[in-house]
Amino acid sequence: MFIFFGGLFFLLFGRLLSIQITGQAEGRQMAAMAEARYAKEAVLRADRGKIVDRDGELIASDTLSYRLIAILSEKATEKGAKEPRHVVDFEKAADLLSRYIPMEKEEMIRIQQSALERKPDTYQIEFGKAGRDISYETMEAIKKAAKEEGVTGIQFIEDKKRFYPNGDFASYLIGFAMREEDENGNVKTVGKMGLEKTYNEELTGTNGKVDYKTDRWGFVLPKTEKNIVAAKDGLTIQLTIDKVIQNFVEDAMNVVNEKYSPKKMLVIVANPKTGEIYAMSQRPSFHPGTREGLTENWLNDAVENTIEPGSTMKMFTLAAAIEEGKWDPLAEYQSGQYTIYDRVIRDVNKTGWGRISFLEGFQLSSNVSMAYLLERMGDRTFIEYLKGFGFGERVGIDLPHEAPGIILDVNPSERLTTSYGQGSTVTPVQMIQAATAIANDGKMMKPYVIDKIIDPNTDEVIEDHQPEERKSPISAETAKEVRKILESTVTSERGTGRKFALSGYSVGGKTGTAEIPKPSGGGYLSGDGNYLYSFLGMAPIEDPQLLTYVIVQQPKLKLGQYGSDPVAELYTSIMESSLKYLNIAPENAGEVTTVTLPDFTGKDSGEAMSELMEMGYDPVLIGEGGNIDHQYPQKGIKLNKGAVVFLETKGDTVLPNFSGWSKKMAISFKMLSGLDIRLNGDGFVTEQSLSAGTIVNPSEPIVLQLQVPSERYKVMEEDENEEEEEAIIGG
Repeated sequence: MFIFFGGLFFLLFGRLLSIQITGQAEGRQMAAMAEARYAKEAVLRADRGKIVDRDGELIASDTLSYRLIAILSEKATEKGAKEPRHVVDFEKAADLLSRYIPMEKEEMIRIQQSALERKPDTYQIEFGKAGRDISYETMEAIKKAAKEEGVTGIQFIEDKKRFYPNGDFASYLIGFAMREEDENGNVKTVGKMGLEKTYNEELTGTNGKVDYKTDRWGFVLPKTEKNIVAAKDGLTIQLTIDKVIQNFVEDAMNVVNEKYSPKKMLVIVANPKTGEIYAMSQRPSFHPGTREGLTENWLNDAVENTIEPGSTMKMFTLAAAIEEGKWDPLAEYQSGQYTIYDRVIRDVNKTGWGRISFLEGFQLSSNVSMAYLLERMGDRTFIEYLKGFGFGERVGIDLPHEAPGIILDVNPSERLTTSYGQGSTVTPVQMIQAATAIANDGKMMKPYVIDKIIDPNTDEVIEDHQPEERKSPISAETAKEVRKILESTVTSERGTGRKFALSGYSVGGKTGTAEIPKPSGGGYLSGDGNYLYSFLGMAPIEDPQLLTYVIVQQPKLKLGQYGSDPVAELYTSIMESSLKYLNIAPENAGEVTTVTLPDFTGKDSGEAMSELMEMGYDPVLIGEGGNIDHQYPQKGIKLNKGAVVFLETKGDTVLPNFSGWSKKMAISFKMLSGLDIRLNGDGFVTEQSLSAGTIVNPSEPIVLQLQVPSERYKVMEEDENEEEEEAIIGG
């Protein structure tokens, strides 16, 4: 016995000595085995980058969601546990889950059986797309039902999903992103369309991790160091889109879509001074979160599709003739028809209006007048002007798959039909770029939709896009003359644009009615309503602040309705609301006096407020007074009398009366004051949760209720006892 146990002792001692010296057991490193068993790694998930509007208002972001799993292994339930942690009755569990997620009970049972057949000791299963992106409300409902019905083994894992808070909003511009599983089983959000796809790499964040050690039961060992690699969220894409104006567009399109059921619609609203796109939308459209309404068309029609523009092209033919000195508005021609070789072109009414002036011809949208203008300036000269306006080549907008369009230039008849917008093709964004030259006194601006790209981890601006001027083919004098003639199409009794007049604002533009090519076989569609109706307009016409292009294709018209009716309803609704929102003073508001704002920083707030009131401004103090640290707007800005000027000092802030403030003014006050101001709605402030004069704590929330201008002005008109409210300029 002594020899036997002594031998075992020496054998064990030798084994321990060998492990101590070599650090190996059964050919494997013991340290590595221990590290593998006890070292853990937790993933710190990065957020996908946000997409926001020009004021930082949210358009797309990641939000918390949940992933559903069903635990099948009995090993999950420890001995002596009061309640099983695995699914005891899977058929009962499937019956419950099928009431809350989009998957049939039979399909869940098939997934379970298939998993067990492949691997009998399967620990847990998931339910694919149906079991992902589950909301907090649905998760709580499932948990409650499971508890009531005695279903066990159902668990949830925190996850992320893409959130689009505005619903159907610039959908073909923004696109959408969705969760995808790669070949390794990793799930991540991937952009599939629009900006989400184009900027997928920039929007995708980098996950971080935490390395730590645990005991055999999974508890973190005391005094162990954690190695943390922070997650890096994706970049923030800030657009030139103005959320309020975009909502005006979406609302107006919904109304017209309900009333006329057109095959297609498109609207672009731009700032002609800078080329910034304020709004861009089309119909049919879809909800980016659910993809409801998404058809086989995945193209952004403003950029990726081409159209024959129709008579809206005539404004550029007119501009070329004026620049060449060939425009004589009072000279006369015989309207009706024009023969070029073996081809006859006719005016819209076939017979014309007899002998009329060129100005009348333009107001009546005469095709024949364009033919005689081409005779005067030369058709090849005209084509060179179109190239100068940017037609026939991509504008270079920061969006993918831009189409160049085609300017037909093979024979004289093609050049002639191009002069009134038939045959040659353009993109809507090309029309916007060309029209900026007319609206902006001869300065043609490149359209763009990306304002900035920002790293939210460091607040560093990675890209800062600025307005870019293009070489224009016309002078400022020509642009001004074209605008006067465009205005006459709206104001003249014979003008085709009379329906596009705005209340309180001068407007100029050109209507268009283009034939639509047949899908196959050549030729054009015929019949009532089988046209592409459009209007390219700007306002106020003396100094345009907004440029809007509206297209309505094949609306369903009732007896007495015209193709220009839905176009006019869209244009006037969008422009009137947008001009009021931007605080552009109506013409009937009387003469407006502007004053250049001095620099008040460093001065005493009391003296500064007195001086501002003497100058006709409305000063608002942020803080308790004393020396001024910042002012908004900054020095050198020209403001109309009555404009609000913010003066920031140190100390507590007394709440002002926000009534009538624009959303931009409220956001500016929020940024300067640091108060927790929450905006509900768009447009102008109508109510505030705390009264004016209240001294508020920075953490105390203040809710401002806003209404869009159309609603606000409607209420004002209906209330006979309410005094007329003056527009706040400079917000």
